[in-house]
Amino acid sequence: MPITPATAKHSSSDGTAEAILLELVDENGVTTGTAEKLAAHQSPGQLHRAFSVFLFDEAGRLLLQQRALGKYHSPGVWSNTCCGHPYPGEAPFAAAARRTFEELGVSPSLLAEAGTVRYNHPDPASGLVEQEYNHLFVGMVQSPLRPDPEEVGDTAFVTPAELTERHAKDTFSAWFMTVLDAARPAVRELTGPSAGW
Repeated sequence: MPITPATAKHSSSDGTAEAILLELVDENGVTTGTAEKLAAHQSPGQLHRAFSVFLFDEAGRLLLQQRALGKYHSPGVWSNTCCGHPYPGEAPFAAAARRTFEELGVSPSLLAEAGTVRYNHPDPASGLVEQEYNHLFVGMVQSPLRPDPEEVGDTAFVTPAELTERHAKDTFSAWFMTVLDAARPAVRELTGPSAGW
């Protein structure tokens, strides 16, 4: 696994762990400052920049990931291919490509912008809140996955029908349907009408 700011064990000169900072934004996505990651997610939440990635195989199936049980936020739930937060000043596209590789061990063979969506989703299990201005990306994956077990519990490629069935019986992230619905026009353009998205 590559060592990056998200995976390295950081310590400052006084021996404490360095805080991971998120970029705070206004309702138009304009940067207004920074906040520590956990603090930004504590109720009522601070509006911050995020990204969500939806990757598909050549058959038009969506790659889902189950979040690892050790994650502090929404552990063990199913969600889109990859999601996260750019570092302050990092382009959302670069962050999406970086985290997809860090989490799944694969670089998308195609990655394209698919708009933005703003939402406020409390997580009932943890009490944390997702107040996000989310940049959406769709793309293709054509290489074997090498998931990082500290990030990803499981993966699955699903058709729209299989997603409907799985969504009815499994627990998904609070934000999953919001980001998927917002990305659907770009998903349909990418996968074509026969895929059924």
